[in-house]
Amino acid sequence: MSSSRVDYVAPWWTYWLHTFPHINLSFQPVDNTFHPEQENYQQSLLFVCCMAAAALGVNLLCLAVYLGCLCCRRKDEEDEDSKKPTSCCVTWSAVSAGLVTCVAVGVGFYGNSETNDGVYQLTYSLYNANNTLGGVDSLLQVTTTMGSMKSGLHQHLARLDEIFATRGDYVQTLQFMQQMADNIIKQLLGLPDWARADMDLASVADLTASVEYYRWLAYLLLLILDLIICLLACLGLAKQSRWLLTTMMLCGVLTLILSWASLGAELATAVGTSDFCVAPDKYIMSQVKGVVGTDILHYYIYCNHTLSNPYQQPLTLFQRSLTTMQIQIQGLLQFAVPLFPTAERDLLGIQRLLNTSEASLHQLTALLDCRGLNKDYLDAMVGVCYDGVEGVLYLCLFSILAACAFTVMLCAVPKAWTQIASREQDYDDIDDEDPFNPRRNGMASQNQNQTNMHSLCSYSSSMGSQNSLQPPPPLSSTPMGDYTNQHALFGGNPRYENVPLIGRGSPPPSVYTQQYRSRYSPSMRATYLSMTDQQSRHFGNDFQA
Repeated sequence: MSSSRVDYVAPWWTYWLHTFPHINLSFQPVDNTFHPEQENYQQSLLFVCCMAAAALGVNLLCLAVYLGCLCCRRKDEEDEDSKKPTSCCVTWSAVSAGLVTCVAVGVGFYGNSETNDGVYQLTYSLYNANNTLGGVDSLLQVTTTMGSMKSGLHQHLARLDEIFATRGDYVQTLQFMQQMADNIIKQLLGLPDWARADMDLASVADLTASVEYYRWLAYLLLLILDLIICLLACLGLAKQSRWLLTTMMLCGVLTLILSWASLGAELATAVGTSDFCVAPDKYIMSQVKGVVGTDILHYYIYCNHTLSNPYQQPLTLFQRSLTTMQIQIQGLLQFAVPLFPTAERDLLGIQRLLNTSEASLHQLTALLDCRGLNKDYLDAMVGVCYDGVEGVLYLCLFSILAACAFTVMLCAVPKAWTQIASREQDYDDIDDEDPFNPRRNGMASQNQNQTNMHSLCSYSSSMGSQNSLQPPPPLSSTPMGDYTNQHALFGGNPRYENVPLIGRGSPPPSVYTQQYRSRYSPSMRATYLSMTDQQSRHFGNDFQA
């Protein structure tokens, strides 16, 4: 082996996960050695899933307590200034939850891709190793590889024995060749039978690839669901839509449950895989114990130059026997064929068999070399323990971030709901007699056909078109006169009694003084108050309710 050979070294995170407490459902410690067939070890991994389920229960309980306190809290009337910090808190909570969700989705996509790459590398290595073992197994099958050689060689040697019956030296040569052929078959029979190991790596690779496809697809749908729920939350808060917020809360609770459930499965997978990655050779040896020798497994797993090839001796004897037999056949072709021309056909047939066997020997030697299988082994371990476990850890981080983000969202949405309800309640509390109430204005527009009062624009245009009207005489400058003029102008209608009192130093009697001043300009009010009795008689009761 060259000095550039790479040895397998487990990554540090597998050692960290390997030290994770292994406790069965009876709360008793369990050995952390990878034994998936043992019930106690299975319970230790199930205990990890139960920890995530307990965390989910605590999370849901805290949310229920929070929502219960929020619903049962006494709703005190707050002024506008006291509502601004609450609205700001809801906004920042939603923004923070949205940013954390985006970060979580990004981490989830990366982790899902890394895990998929690791599993793909594992399946690819399994297929390559299966092809190598299949080729070795086919070459080591004596019935298929050496059966034809033995039968064909026996027929040729029997005929040559009859031809060379008069030459004892040639007959001895043929007997020696028969002994070497039997020795070759005996050496091949001594090689281990790979078929007995029952290692159908192709079916394992197919099952792994199928499971990985559905796992990858499930996580992809979960990531898309998180993005959709985050978008619904943003739209619901922006539009203040109750049904969007309700949909978001229902989907948020579902996603919260899925996040904690996936976290439990990911942690159990990471811990179990790390237990395997810390000492994979021990588990592999335990699986093929009694079928394949320990020296053979050591040779292929470690592929160290200090370890001798367990197939070296039989392969060397095979090569030497074939070389000796070819030398014997060359001598007979050179010296016996001139004396026995009929022997040439059988000698050439034996030579062809030897050439075919030598080609199979070269293929078998290349396949049995440790470098091919050891490379597949290292690629599989790197795919599982490096890319695979690392991707699963990123998926664990995604689940934690998603759970935190949706917890914050579920806490912020009820506050937003309360604010929306408070605003609607404030709108409902507006006095119906308020002239600035939009509903009052809508009712007034419906009753417009039942009143005879002209608009201000019509009145102004009429004033401009009446040349016969004389300028109004100066009005009384006393406060009582101002109030009398206004009272007469609006016909004693209580709706217009809150018009600002012109020229009066005291504040108006209504709380809506500033609103009226913003609606009626000083020039408009002066025009109203400048009407004379003659002009009032001219327009009649147009300005009376």
